[in-house]
Amino acid sequence: MGTVRKSKWRYVLIAILVLLGAGLSGTIMSLVEQPAYTVARSFEDVEIRDYPPMVVAEVEVSGERKAAINAGFRQIADYIFGNNSPAQKIPMTAPVIQQAGEKIAMTAPVSQQSAGGAWKVRFIMPSSYTMDALPRPNNPSVKIVSLPAERFAAIRFSGLAGDEAIARFKQRLLDRLTQQGLAPQGDVIMAFYNPPWTLPFLRRNEILVKVWSS
Repeated sequence: MGTVRKSKWRYVLIAILVLLGAGLSGTIMSLVEQPAYTVARSFEDVEIRDYPPMVVAEVEVSGERKAAINAGFRQIADYIFGNNSPAQKIPMTAPVIQQAGEKIAMTAPVSQQSAGGAWKVRFIMPSSYTMDALPRPNNPSVKIVSLPAERFAAIRFSGLAGDEAIARFKQRLLDRLTQQGLAPQGDVIMAFYNPPWTLPFLRRNEILVKVWSS
């Protein structure tokens, strides 16, 4: 009986931890600013979104995709947490954005990026900041960049965003666009919204690509 009770309490404890993790993830997501956009149209699991101009902090990192986003995240997090002049903290936002850099051929699949490739990792700056108002990075690798208004096609998925999942949803997005007569422009952008401790089924990941009507 003692073993059975211990087993039951173990399951109860696991369930409580799952619920706490879910609640914490939801609370964190609700507290950080996310980029505003309007949905121009949607079909199946794809949205065509119009994004306004925005300012981002950006680094370019070489290497394998997952290692590159971790390295880029650390550099930009260091900037927003105060490694800047005048040592000012900047509120965290979501998502973290990753895109193949110019050194990588635009047609290369994400799953085939070599260790010598380059990746751009970006944090979107809070909408209350302008280029002039943002503090200057102390790390010369961190660049502050102004992006124009753009139209993107986006597909959303949950779970772990490994190379296989990214490649699968990238292809699904491109197939959907072809079916709708929409022309993608350039390579895809990957957007990751959640902290690493978020349970996989609660995660929000997206693949986006610029589009023009054909």
